[in-house]
Amino acid sequence: MRILAIETASEACSVALFHGDDLIAHDHQVLGRGHAERLVPMIASLPEKGRADRILVSLGPGSFTGVRIGIATARALGLAWKAKVDGYPTLALVALQAWKDGACPVTVCMNGGHGEYFIQHFAPDGPISQEQSLTPEAAVLEVRGDCIIGNRAEQLAAIMDNPPQAIDALPDARDAIALPPTWIASDLAPIYGRAPDAVPQASNQAGKS
Repeated sequence: MRILAIETASEACSVALFHGDDLIAHDHQVLGRGHAERLVPMIASLPEKGRADRILVSLGPGSFTGVRIGIATARALGLAWKAKVDGYPTLALVALQAWKDGACPVTVCMNGGHGEYFIQHFAPDGPISQEQSLTPEAAVLEVRGDCIIGNRAEQLAAIMDNPPQAIDALPDARDAIALPPTWIASDLAPIYGRAPDAVPQASNQAGKS
C-alpha cells in the first residue's frame, strides 16, 4: 500500500510518500505562509504525482488556514484517487521526534498565535492531557516530563527556573508513518485548539440584535 502524508499545520509544509513503511520520497519546506500555493506542486513533484491508496493529513492544532488547506487537499485527492483519508493530531507528530533516541514523557510546545502556546503532554503510549492554548506564563506551570519539544520549546524553557531539555522542532510528514494506529482517526474534523480569530459576519449581526 502506498501512503501519502500531508503536514500543513505550522510554518512548515511537508509531504511524504511511503510504500508500506518505507519512505519513497519527501519534501519539507519552511514557508511561514503560502501553503495554498506550494502544497499541490509539492505533491505533484513526488513519484507518480504522489498517487496513493491512503492519505494521512494533519488535523492541527496550528494555523487555521494551514489546517484547512491540508484537509481540503487530502479530501480532494482521496476522491480523485478513491483513497482512504485519515487524520492525525499535529502535536502527536511533534512528540514522536523526541523519542528517536529513547521514549520518555514529553511536553509539546508549539506556536498558538496571539502570543500563546499550544501545550500537550505525551507518553509513548499516547497523550496524557488535552491540547491547550496558554500564555507563556501559564504554560510554565503545565510543563511535565523530561523534555519540551516544538517550535516554542526553547522560548518556554528560557522563562523557566529549572527547565528540562528543550528541543526545537517542527512537524514533518515523514514521521507520520510511525504514528500508532490508535492516534489516527477517520474523522477529519480540524483540531483548532482555540477560538477562531474572526467571528463570521452572521454571528456578529446576531450578537448586535
